[in-house]
Amino acid sequence: MYARTASAAALLGAAALLLPAPVTRAVGPDPGPDGPAVIAHRGASAYAPENTLAAIDLADRMGFDWVENDVQRTKDGELVVVHDDSLARTTDVEQRFPGRSPWKIKDFTAAEIATLDAGSWFGPKFAGARVPTLRQYVNRVERNHQKLLLEIKKPELYPGIEKDTLRVLRRAGWLSLHHVKHRLVIQSFGADSVKAVHEQRPDITTGFLGAPAVADLPKYARFTDQINPPHTSLTGAYTAAVHRLKGAHGRQLKVNTWTVNTAADAARVDDFGVDGIITNHPDIVRDAVGD
Repeated sequence: MYARTASAAALLGAAALLLPAPVTRAVGPDPGPDGPAVIAHRGASAYAPENTLAAIDLADRMGFDWVENDVQRTKDGELVVVHDDSLARTTDVEQRFPGRSPWKIKDFTAAEIATLDAGSWFGPKFAGARVPTLRQYVNRVERNHQKLLLEIKKPELYPGIEKDTLRVLRRAGWLSLHHVKHRLVIQSFGADSVKAVHEQRPDITTGFLGAPAVADLPKYARFTDQINPPHTSLTGAYTAAVHRLKGAHGRQLKVNTWTVNTAADAARVDDFGVDGIITNHPDIVRDAVGD
C-alpha cells in the first residue's frame, strides 16, 4: 500500500510540473523610458569571470537588474551554469583532469566540476571561484533581487533538459506567479527547445536566439515572445518586422539583441528600436542609451 501511494504521489508531482499553468502576459525585459533594457551577459562578464556568482554580484553592484546565463547538464544530471560545452576555456580542468580531453561537461559529474577553479583564468583576484549549479545561481539572483534571462545551451546534447530546468526552477521557487510574470525569461538557439518550454509551461516568457527569415516569423510567434538576434546582422527593418507581430502571449514580439559591447553599436541598435541590449559591458551600454 505504501509503495503504491508513494508511486502515485511521485506521478502527481511530475504531472504538476508539466500541466499548463494559467497563462499570464509575457514579460520583460521592458525598455525603460529613456532607452532599451540593459542585460548583463553572463553577468558583468567584462569585469568578472563569466557565469560565476562574482559576475552577477558585480552586475548587481553596478545597478543592473537583468542578468543572462547559460545552462548545461553534467554526467550525473546536475544543471550547471557554463557557456562552452567544454570546461577547458574557463576552468583549470586540464590541470586537474589531464587525461580526460576534450573535457566536455557531459562527461564530468557535478562533484568533479565543483572542485574546479573557474576564476583564475580571468584574474588572480577571482582565484577559487566555482562553476555554480543552476540552483546556486538562481538563489544568488534571488538574493540580489535580480531578474534572469536563462539560456538553455546546446539542448541537442542534453535530451530532456527543458524538463530538468523547469524542475530546478520550480524547486527554487522561480516558477511562482511573481517570478514568471516579472523576473524570468527562458531562451535558446534551439527552436524545439523553446517549443518544449512553451508546451510544458505556457505561462513562461520565452525567447528564440537567432534571426529567422521575416517570412518565417509568424511560425515562431506561435511559441515565443522574443526574437533575439545578433546585433551584427540586425537592421531597423528587421526590428520593425518583428514588432509588427504578436507573440505567444498575445503581446508585441520583442527584440533583445546581442552581444553589444561598444557605445557606437549600442546607439545604432537603440535607433532600431530594440527592447533590450545584451552586453558584456553593461555600464558602457547604459551610458550610451541612457537607461
